[in-house]
Amino acid sequence: MPRSRRVATPRSPRRLARDRHGRGMRSAVTGPHLEPLRTRLDEFDFTVATTAAYLRGLWPELEGVVFEVAQGPAEAIHGDHVDRWKVVHDERRITFYRLPIVRFLRLQEGEDRDEKLLVESCVFRAVAELLDKDPWELAPGRYRHF
Repeated sequence: MPRSRRVATPRSPRRLARDRHGRGMRSAVTGPHLEPLRTRLDEFDFTVATTAAYLRGLWPELEGVVFEVAQGPAEAIHGDHVDRWKVVHDERRITFYRLPIVRFLRLQEGEDRDEKLLVESCVFRAVAELLDKDPWELAPGRYRHF
């Protein structure tokens, strides 16, 4: 999934060879035996990607649809609301705006599950808008608990 927020910038060679106070090169924060830390940005991207993959498995019409994540451009802000995603039917592209989705949630500490559910619901609603369907029609058997 393309990331529009990160731009590759060349690092200076001085920064790569930094030896601070004669203590040698710095190691990763997590150490050599632990996997790298996942940031909130990575978690958001992962949730969008897994939900999109789930929906692609159910709906063959989603083949070739591009799912993108952006911070939230100024043209998404209107007088009475803020867009959380943008669907471009001609290009078969859905762009999710991370900041409007996450910032309006007002979560307490440790409520990561609620954030994941909100992101999933936004993906469902955006795909439903693209396919011109109701979001509940996308996965009809998923919400039956009996």
